[in-house]
Amino acid sequence: MSLPVAVIDVAGFVADLKSHAIDHGFHVHDERHFVETYSLRQLWEVDLHPEEACSGPIDLHLSLEVDPRALLGFEDEIIKLDDIDADPPEGFTFPLLFTWTLPPLIHPPDLLVLATELAGVGGLDLPVEVSAIDSFASVTDAPERSLSIVSRIPVELAAVYLGDEEAFCATLVRCKDISLFLLDRAGSWLGED
Repeated sequence: MSLPVAVIDVAGFVADLKSHAIDHGFHVHDERHFVETYSLRQLWEVDLHPEEACSGPIDLHLSLEVDPRALLGFEDEIIKLDDIDADPPEGFTFPLLFTWTLPPLIHPPDLLVLATELAGVGGLDLPVEVSAIDSFASVTDAPERSLSIVSRIPVELAAVYLGDEEAFCATLVRCKDISLFLLDRAGSWLGED
């Protein structure tokens, strides 16, 4: 009796994505894998930063959310294919999130200007959302502003199935561009310049 083999190797995809990120000038620091026992939903997290930011202050957090319904639905469609060389079905995706973090900023940027500049840097390959949170240690303290920069892109399971590593090449190039853009400006925002 042979055991069924998964159509998509998610762990292998994450390992390839990390390797590809290293090829694009990132250092990988940590990886976590969570499995929700009730729904079997999985979350893969990778902490990395550009080589130029080894001493800080930019960190990049990558997370891939694996929905078991999308995975099983894709596998069902693959099994239905009669021709082994047929194109895999489209429309099955996992969300991949890139989140950049910085320490609290002394001289925070104008959010509208930053969002506009980052839209030009990320382009269509990596649309970004920019938001900020003001924190108060106590009522009498001045607020500390932290930026949140997030990009959400869909990972097509058909591309993962075909082993299309180049599908994320442009995305990783844009991630590096955004990281270096933030690194270039972080000194003035943190009051170091």
